[in-house]
Amino acid sequence: MNYFPLLMNIDYKKVVVVGGGQVARQKVEALMPTNALVTVISPAVTEKLHHYIKEGHVTWKEKAFDPADLDDAALIFAVTNDEEVNTAVEEAAQHWQLLSRADAKGRIDFINPAVVRRGDFVLTVSTSGASPGLTRQVKSDLEEQFGGHYAQYVSFLKEARQRVLQVFTGDTKKQLLAELLDPQLLQWMEQGEKQKCEAWLQQRIGEKR
Repeated sequence: MNYFPLLMNIDYKKVVVVGGGQVARQKVEALMPTNALVTVISPAVTEKLHHYIKEGHVTWKEKAFDPADLDDAALIFAVTNDEEVNTAVEEAAQHWQLLSRADAKGRIDFINPAVVRRGDFVLTVSTSGASPGLTRQVKSDLEEQFGGHYAQYVSFLKEARQRVLQVFTGDTKKQLLAELLDPQLLQWMEQGEKQKCEAWLQQRIGEKR
C-alpha cells in the first residue's frame, strides 16, 4: 500500500483510542503535543496512561467498547490485543472516520509515523509497517543529528522570514530569504548565541533598505 504522507491539524477534534495497553500509551503520547480531544476506551489502563488521565491530558471511559463511543470521532485507533474487539471497532467506524488497527488485520486508513519534534520543525519516519525496528533506528539517528537547538533555529527563521516579507519584494526579497539559510546562523544557534543571529539579520535588512 502506498500511503499519502501529510501533517494533519487535529486541534480540538475528537480522537478515540480503544485499548489501554502499551500501544495505546504510545498513541496517546504521540497525540499529546497536539490539542486533540483524546478519549481512551478500556476497562483498564497502564500506570503511565493513568498518570496522563489524572493530569487531564486524556479522558478515560472505564468500560468495554460500545459503537456509540465513536460518535463524532475524527480519528480512531483500535489497539487492543483482542481481534474481536478491534473488528467491532472497525465495523462501527463510519466511512468518513479515519481508522487505524494496530493488529493490521483489517481496515487501515492511516498509520502514524515515528516523529522527531523540534518546535515547528517536525521530522517523520515510516517504513509503512514493513520494519518498525528500522523506523526506530532512523528516528534515533535523526534525534541525534537534529538536536534541540533546531527549535530555536526554525523559530528564528520563521520570524526573520516574516520581517523580510513585510519590507521587501522582488529580487531583494528572494536574495534575503536565500541568505537566511547561511550555515553560520545554524552554528550560532547550536552554540547558544542567538543574539548574533539577530544582529546578523538587522544588518542584512539595514543593508538592503
